[in-house]
Amino acid sequence: MKREFNLDIVGKKKIFFIISSALILIAILVSIIFGVKVDIKFQGGSMITYSYTGDINLEDTESFIKSAMDKENSIQGSTDIATGRQSMIISLTEKDGLTVEEQQKLTEELTNKYKDNNLEMISTTNVGASIGQEFFKKCWVAVIFSALLMIIYIGFRFKKISGWSAGVMAVVALLHDVAMVYATFVIFRIPLNDNFMAVVLTILGYSVNDTIVIYDRIRENKKIYGKTLSVAELLNKSTNECMGRTLNTSATTIMAMIIVLIVALLFGINSIVTFAFPMIIGMISGVYSTICIAGPLWVVWQEHKEKKAKNKKLAKAKA
Repeated sequence: MKREFNLDIVGKKKIFFIISSALILIAILVSIIFGVKVDIKFQGGSMITYSYTGDINLEDTESFIKSAMDKENSIQGSTDIATGRQSMIISLTEKDGLTVEEQQKLTEELTNKYKDNNLEMISTTNVGASIGQEFFKKCWVAVIFSALLMIIYIGFRFKKISGWSAGVMAVVALLHDVAMVYATFVIFRIPLNDNFMAVVLTILGYSVNDTIVIYDRIRENKKIYGKTLSVAELLNKSTNECMGRTLNTSATTIMAMIIVLIVALLFGINSIVTFAFPMIIGMISGVYSTICIAGPLWVVWQEHKEKKAKNKKLAKAKA
């Protein structure tokens, strides 16, 4: 049996706006207070991989390297599924990378500390920041270009419901989703890396698709009901009619990503974890922004235009 929704989405718009604003504010405060962790690919430095046996506390190792080498660092652990070999990748942010002497010193310090763990250096790589920064810039150009195309597409396709304002509000909702993905990376101390851009670009497609479905229903309902429904009533009715489809489709995709995340956590595949977890948050945000942000903002804009037109008529009548 098809479930029918009857939610007053527009009536609760202030609550939705406050929730989103609060989350974005938290992300900004965390960024200011604790800083933003940036992957070595985007700022340059050295990546050194060591294999080891037994148990090593990676957080303690980070603190030890900071003390012994006086260098900021981050460590990612991984386990080879086939061989069971454990390894840790140490990333040290240095503009010119570590010198050979510094690499030797680091290896000696770690070998002395973990004498019973058969520590062995597998590889060392000095990474330049220029390639990563160029990739980062190109991705943001792609995001901006996509946003402009979305506004143009929605503007022409949905002319009958003030398509240009609908397009702008859809992009605002997308920016909200990008902010939520950014908040996930910042709050959970995940370094901003190529996974961040991959999640952002993927979320753009998911979120705008749901928003367009609702706009399409608004257009159809406007043909049917004309001016018998207010803008707020039209949005509520159209969104409630699309709610089941939006929730079911998104829930299926989110569940698949949760399974991917669980498997990645079990096998210690950190690169997948740092993609899947923000992706899940981004998808949830996409559903939320489609239902609770894009539509209500469009209503606010339309009501403002109607009020402005009404006041203009009254002014002319008085004149």
